[in-house]
Amino acid sequence: MPGQPPLARSELPIGTVSLARYLIGKVVVRMLPEGIASGRIVETEAYVTGDAAGHAYRGMTPRNGALFLAPGHAYVYLAYGISYMLNVSSEAPGIGAGVLIRALEPLEGIPIMQMNRGIERLRDLARGPGRLAAALRVDRRLDGIDLCREGPLWLSCDDYKPGEIGQSVRIGISRDANRLLRFYLRGNPFVSGPKSLME
Repeated sequence: MPGQPPLARSELPIGTVSLARYLIGKVVVRMLPEGIASGRIVETEAYVTGDAAGHAYRGMTPRNGALFLAPGHAYVYLAYGISYMLNVSSEAPGIGAGVLIRALEPLEGIPIMQMNRGIERLRDLARGPGRLAAALRVDRRLDGIDLCREGPLWLSCDDYKPGEIGQSVRIGISRDANRLLRFYLRGNPFVSGPKSLME
């Protein structure tokens, strides 16, 4: 998305749940040697302060330090030794919480994403947090970077106005599992998760 400026940190709402809703419809932009790849955020999950399912629950460590940065920084971790997950820090500096980006609708650089994923089917390129990280070649090297500044990875927006935002329990967790902290764009085919959560 060349020329698409990063979101200003001052535009980000205060609070993890508010940010998780706000990010629906925004754009993740990845600068790669082959060019720009980008996707619209259609699904997020909030991991709030004191959340037993959140990585900041037991305090700051060398691994999760990015969650304690000012809002709008990337926290990237490896899940189950297989897939990287892209999160956005969401609270005041020193307070650990974040928003997991769960799914993107591909916008730009689709051939790059197809090459990164080794598949062609558009719907499956970035439908799910591990898939989107692979599609955009996101790994721990991007942990802690400022997503409100143009660089290898940033958050942006365009004139798109999201439709109705759905809400459900989060996916694939066992602690604090019943909290309605997953947000998604209703009717969007790129949203991940079971249809039972799409009501």
